[in-house]
Amino acid sequence: MSMNKNMLALVVGGMIFCLTTWAQTPNAPKRFRGVIESASAEKIILKERSGETIEFKLGEKVPISEVFPESIQKIQPNSFVGSAAVLGADGRLTALEVLIFPEIARGTGEGHFPWDLQKDSTMTNATVQELKVSPNGKEMQLKYKDGEKTIAIPDNTPIVSLRPADSSLLVAGANALIVAIKDKEQWVINRITVGRNGFKPPM
Repeated sequence: MSMNKNMLALVVGGMIFCLTTWAQTPNAPKRFRGVIESASAEKIILKERSGETIEFKLGEKVPISEVFPESIQKIQPNSFVGSAAVLGADGRLTALEVLIFPEIARGTGEGHFPWDLQKDSTMTNATVQELKVSPNGKEMQLKYKDGEKTIAIPDNTPIVSLRPADSSLLVAGANALIVAIKDKEQWVINRITVGRNGFKPPM
């Protein structure tokens, strides 16, 4: 296995594992979404989507991953995906985004659970059984170890994937998703996902 594949497995697998188990742990990590105002080797200042400006401690070995746009054509039967979604009044799940996992990360975080992208959103990490045309876009039939879900994908839904990155992407103006743990009065970064050239992590 190459170094890149090892790193990708660590970044993606570790990130999803932590996200799906936080609710059961004390001093649980928290997700922050926003725009980097400044970054150095020791710290990042983020303008969070709430409007709050937050300073984070950044260590040398913090895993960094880049989120990048993909085509919906890359979603095929047997693809392993993660989709944040909301339940509509009609009882149907509609995707807010779809993350196509690299093959090395297949199976990580598998299941259906609450998510914090927006109010009452969920996350489903599962294997695609079928992708078919629907009246307003496409529709995924997903299967995971404990069940199945059908998720509609409107035409404007962000489709993305992940790859290993480095601190060169941590620049002012970059959109980031930061996972951090509170240590006394300071937030310490556990891992960070960032977009290139203004691209926004949609998850």
